[in-house]
Amino acid sequence: MTTPGETPEAVPVVRRGPDPADSVVWEPTDRWVRGTKGDVTVVDSHRAVLLWEPGRPVPLYAFPAEDVRMDLLRRFERPASRRHGGATVYYDLVIGDEIVRTAAWECPGEELAGYVCFAWFGHEVLDHWYEEDEEVFVHPRDPHKRVDALPSSRHVQVEIEGTVVADTRTPVLLFETGLPVRYYFPREDVRLDLFTPTDTRTRCPYKGVATEYWSWAGGGDVRPGIAWSYPDPLPAVGVIKDLVAFYDEFVDVIVDGERQTRPVTVFGHQ
Repeated sequence: MTTPGETPEAVPVVRRGPDPADSVVWEPTDRWVRGTKGDVTVVDSHRAVLLWEPGRPVPLYAFPAEDVRMDLLRRFERPASRRHGGATVYYDLVIGDEIVRTAAWECPGEELAGYVCFAWFGHEVLDHWYEEDEEVFVHPRDPHKRVDALPSSRHVQVEIEGTVVADTRTPVLLFETGLPVRYYFPREDVRLDLFTPTDTRTRCPYKGVATEYWSWAGGGDVRPGIAWSYPDPLPAVGVIKDLVAFYDEFVDVIVDGERQTRPVTVFGHQ
């Protein structure tokens, strides 16, 4: 068990409930969680908690120090440039000759004293994370968020620069909490001849790895990698396998004859 750091009074730690904007919010999880770096298991826990930091919409995991290879963590002596929920004790991860700076930190507050967090999104410290035996990407899955992929018979079209590039009556609609609906098209209903394949890859904790992306080849001010596909999606959304979706923020979508308003989301930048 590590010595807990000092907790600023301005950032209390509370159990899950209404999300105070200035509080660290947490709840226990029954999932077996592991994290590895190379062939080294750094975290192996049946006692993790999900933790939401102030101002961050997605959770992290916090682990009892007994479930963490604390011998691989070295106290970071300089103040961190980006503090996590009032944390004051940070660690570098040291494995052999490799050092990952500010890789982990101690949770503030008495209730989570001795718990340790690792960075995920934006600064992924470990190579692989697992919930039970399934790999998880980007951030832990939020149990308060749903992702439903539903086959539909709606008539959905996509236009780019006035050209119809997709037209189907057998779409799959993907509903994800906090995001606009995404329309997935059978490949035979997409004009892929108007696009150029790219080497872009992205990861999603709810859908898996998108390894196929296409850019519009018709010119104009169109975001690169405007369309994507999941050749091997996670089982929960297996129905979207090999289907093609578009960033609706940059294309025109017509559903049952009605032109949709372009959504404004965190993906709305090129």
